[in-house]
Amino acid sequence: MSRGTRTGIALVAATAVLAACSPGQAAGTGALRVVTTTEILADLAHEVGGDRVSVDSIVPSGGDPHSYEPTPRDAAKVAEADVTFTNHLLLEEHALIKTIDANARPGTPNVSLAEAAETYGASVIPLVEDIGLDVAWLGLAVRGDGKARGATRASDVRLSAAKLDGPGTVAVYLTEALGQPEVYFNSADGLDGADTTTLPPAAHTHLNWAFSKPGVYRLTLSAQLATGSAAAADVGSGTFTFAVGVDPHTVPGRPVIIGTGHTDLAVDLDRGQVYAYTDAGTGQQHAVAADQVVIDVPNRALETVPGDPRFAFLGAPGTSIHQLPQAVLGKHVHGEIDPHLWEDVRNAKAYVQLIRDTLKQRDPAGAATYDDNARAYVARLDELDTYVRDQIARIPADRRQLITTHDAFGYLAKAYAMTVAGFVVPNPAQEPSADQVRKLTETIRNLKVPAVFAEPNLKQRATVLTQIAGDLNVRVCQLYGDSFDATTRNYLAMMRHNADELHRCLGAAA
Repeated sequence: MSRGTRTGIALVAATAVLAACSPGQAAGTGALRVVTTTEILADLAHEVGGDRVSVDSIVPSGGDPHSYEPTPRDAAKVAEADVTFTNHLLLEEHALIKTIDANARPGTPNVSLAEAAETYGASVIPLVEDIGLDVAWLGLAVRGDGKARGATRASDVRLSAAKLDGPGTVAVYLTEALGQPEVYFNSADGLDGADTTTLPPAAHTHLNWAFSKPGVYRLTLSAQLATGSAAAADVGSGTFTFAVGVDPHTVPGRPVIIGTGHTDLAVDLDRGQVYAYTDAGTGQQHAVAADQVVIDVPNRALETVPGDPRFAFLGAPGTSIHQLPQAVLGKHVHGEIDPHLWEDVRNAKAYVQLIRDTLKQRDPAGAATYDDNARAYVARLDELDTYVRDQIARIPADRRQLITTHDAFGYLAKAYAMTVAGFVVPNPAQEPSADQVRKLTETIRNLKVPAVFAEPNLKQRATVLTQIAGDLNVRVCQLYGDSFDATTRNYLAMMRHNADELHRCLGAAA
């Protein structure tokens, strides 16, 4: 029995055991049971609900909602809940969303705050990724919501490598945060049903694409949609051409050559097509038919297979391969909208008002309490917004540059007049190349920043950043993105810390 099957049975069993529990009373207190995915959402719900609610976060303190895998006990929490709040916009690991949607009791509110907050005045921004690679940055994506096909946010879209023609093998894999590779497709032992990966609707992920020999390859990807208990349905397929270590212009026809920029091999649930979604040639992403694309994998993409036995699937240690890099370390599934809305305090106000109205709907007797608590907390958020704005305004404009290990701060930058500068995260299973170190060093030196920033729960991503910052006599400071820790336990304290840390580390050096 597979791990996924065992987990599914455990989650269903947990729901069955709890089916007899009476709603509306948390552990004998009479309080409304509220379950959230993250501590930040739990804190906002507690501020609005006060003593009338009992709030529990599924992702623990210091946990990463992008990668947290739910347990049977988490399913039990959801089955007991009177109200469930997620952030979504693909912030949370898909398995967590599926657990919530499968176990939330019928008739109880199950609210995706980020997706509903715009009606309360929240502003959303696209998740723009530009890390300046000198080769193509190639991922996989699902576009469209697929509602006409019966898709929901808990559906699975399966992408399979169905056929490969070429002089060598191809391996497509993810490097997780601690360096463990997860292989998605590998033609070395032939292509079969195991060469399949799953994404939720409207999702995107980064991957490494490794080719064993130079030449022209043609890879066919097919897509299926799995919704509920129904059999997976075919969506479409497409065949993509890769010019590996050879001139892409020698491929017959007049294809769109993709050599740099951001491209996804995407399945479109609404169109029933598989195509390239690329910014090649225009600077803005657009769809190009699979048979009109040639993806350039140039000789500057040559890498050496590391000695780490975990990477033996790429070939013998020391062997040369052509590889388009994943670039962003760790599992990184997201959508086209940045989900970290709360880094703009005004968006947190929208969350609070949506939480207020949801609790009032579920517990009308507490309406006056929820109104009073929300009104008082929004006033504190207004004060916080002013404080953050004033602290960052004290930083000279040319010092308001953010170099971080996680793209969680776009809203903070946009709301408070800062700029986010990204960098390429090296594969931790290999020594960083001289070129990677040079790029990051030049970024820090050219921007003349006095500090770079890491999140306390993502320290493993900051090794090279810390090393280079030390070489350049640049501080490594701390910002909170997705979670609290032992010293910062609520949203107000988190955002005050971020404002103070930005001023301390960027402003004081001026």
